[in-house]
Amino acid sequence: MARLPAGIRFLVSFSRDQWYRAFIFVLTFLLYASFHLSRKPISIVKGELHEYCEASREGHVRLSSRSRQSGPVPPQPGADNETHCGWAPFDKDNYQQLLGALDYSFLCTYAVGMYLSGIIGERLPIRYYLTSGMLASGAFTALFGLGYFYDIHSFGFYVVAQVANGLVQTTGWPSVVTCLGNWFGKGRRGLIMGVWNSHTSVGNILGSLIAGYWVSTCWGLSFVVPGAIVAAMGLVCFLFLIEHPRDLRFSSSRPTHPKAYENGTNRLRLQKPVSAQEKSKPTDPEMQCLLLSDGSGCTHPNHVIILPAEGGSGVAAISFGGALKIPGVVEFSLCLLFAKLVSYTFLFWLPLYITSVDHLDAKKAGELSTLFDVGGIFGGVLAGVVSDRLQKRASTCGLMLLLAAPTLYMFSAISRMGLEATVAMLLLSGALVSGPYALITTAVSADLGTHKSLKGNSHALATVTAIIDGTGSVGAALGPLLAGLISPSGWNNVFYMLMFADACALLCLIRLMHRELRCVGPAPGDQVPLKEH
Repeated sequence: MARLPAGIRFLVSFSRDQWYRAFIFVLTFLLYASFHLSRKPISIVKGELHEYCEASREGHVRLSSRSRQSGPVPPQPGADNETHCGWAPFDKDNYQQLLGALDYSFLCTYAVGMYLSGIIGERLPIRYYLTSGMLASGAFTALFGLGYFYDIHSFGFYVVAQVANGLVQTTGWPSVVTCLGNWFGKGRRGLIMGVWNSHTSVGNILGSLIAGYWVSTCWGLSFVVPGAIVAAMGLVCFLFLIEHPRDLRFSSSRPTHPKAYENGTNRLRLQKPVSAQEKSKPTDPEMQCLLLSDGSGCTHPNHVIILPAEGGSGVAAISFGGALKIPGVVEFSLCLLFAKLVSYTFLFWLPLYITSVDHLDAKKAGELSTLFDVGGIFGGVLAGVVSDRLQKRASTCGLMLLLAAPTLYMFSAISRMGLEATVAMLLLSGALVSGPYALITTAVSADLGTHKSLKGNSHALATVTAIIDGTGSVGAALGPLLAGLISPSGWNNVFYMLMFADACALLCLIRLMHRELRCVGPAPGDQVPLKEH
């Protein structure tokens, strides 16, 4: 008999559960990458909504993006405004404030909605909740682009589109983090989630390339196409997302296990008597029974255990105040507020800054800005690997924040020296700025959402994730707004603001860093590494 090829032997060496974990990893990666793909177009299109006039008021000549294109340029609707350098109402001198208000509308709504999203998400099936959010997000993303095709110049129209999109996009993050946390234990969570969190950068890169392809010819498609992609991924989510490994076990065990019964919305499984030897074994924290709805402790192992059905009605969801009492939630939430302020300022304003400094058109500036996200991929993975190795999440974040502040100062000075210098600083800044942000929103959120003080209540993960990311989104809303208000006085002042935010983020972690550095092993109150299930 011929021996199986090496590739086939490699494939069959993985268990069925490992294949499912890999599938959920890839699926949730693509789902949230599509969310970020739909957020990026606004930053790319900014340079087109307000093009640089041929004769600027600063006293020197700048070419508009259309004048740099080869070949005839078709007339654009709404281009016949009084300055002939943009799309009304963004063609006036206050365009930076208007564009900043668009960012603020989206991010402020996103921050407020995030606190509610985690609480709602715990009480609804993740698959349905996430699918509805992605379909709605696709519709509102495309709505912004329809303003081009229908020649809409009302500022209120674009604000409403951003507000609605910000609200529905809050369904994404708590859902995907909860789903991934259900499938992966804590053992290599930093590395796994560091790699997984690169979906942020991948989505930003794809969004930049897709939006940049049409930005100079038909900027409406820069929104319509990403909107269609998000909606399509919503359908994929509905068809394929598995929320928890137990859903697979329930599905496969019904036909073959006569002792598994259905009772209303709860599924009952009779447990075999536990021997004295098994009782003496240490309990895996991930396998601890869930808290009952009345707050009482776990049932005896010999008793019937009520496992939650798809709606999770058998488990009490943690309260907002209870989640805040988990050690580290407040500190990491405040740190993320300032870290996300810096990250989202780059996300929404970097292409316009590159256009201003290097005098590139909107398309080339958008393509160049993707290098910041490339650096962010390496930064997120590096932060995860180091924090896994040291078992010190706060100290890892603190070190990267300490290095990020002087790097931003160097970026503001060196990026003016030429394109090569800009490329190098984009990669370095992206790694140091995105590293702490990536670690807190993934591995740290999952750690705190499964903290031992929760006594196995896995339904706390969505609420904890929403609190941390919701607080961070407050900073994400403030950053682009402040950049829009400060940038008229000079880009250097914007970078000073970003450096101050990094310093504040570092200060928020001082107490946790001090506690970690005093300990040889994991910080007090932390769980021991959990085996993956």
